[in-house]
This record gives sequence, C-alpha cells and structure tokens, in this order.
Amino acid sequence: MWRVIVQPALLFVTPFVVYALYLLTRRRWPFVTTLWTRGVVSSLTIAGLATAVAGFIFLALLSPRNEGTYVPAHIEDGRLAPGRFQ
Repeated sequence: MWRVIVQPALLFVTPFVVYALYLLTRRRWPFVTTLWTRGVVSSLTIAGLATAVAGFIFLALLSPRNEGTYVPAHIEDGRLAPGRFQ
C-alpha cells in the first residue's frame, strides 16, 4: 500500500528537488521566497504531474503480466486453495 502512495509522491516532487539543487549549484539559498515565483512553481507543478503520469505509464508497460487463466481461491478437500494462474 505504501508503494501506491510514496511512488507517485516521489515522482511529483522530483522537479522541485532538481530546481532546489540547481539553485544550490548557482550558490543561492533555495529557501528564499523570491526565487519561487508563481511562474516557477506553476511550471514545476506541471512538470511534476507530467513526470508522475509518465512514471505510471512506464511502470504499466514494464510490469510483469501473468499469462494464462486465473483460478480464484477455492475450497479443495476442506482446505482453502489460493488463487493462481494456470
């Protein structure tokens, strides 16, 4: 469950962290409010959303797919048999 919450959050925050690192390399303190104008924050928000969506698409395309027919959990000989792919 944590992966569902943390993974998109990290993807969304990535552009903000990159911008803060950019400010540090330019020898500016990144926590000054004048450097975070409305335009910069808007651009970073759009970039963060695009990164999160691209991450979702990337993971959906590369996630392993089980082939075959799914047999749901059922009772066999009085015991619960877990679901599986055949």
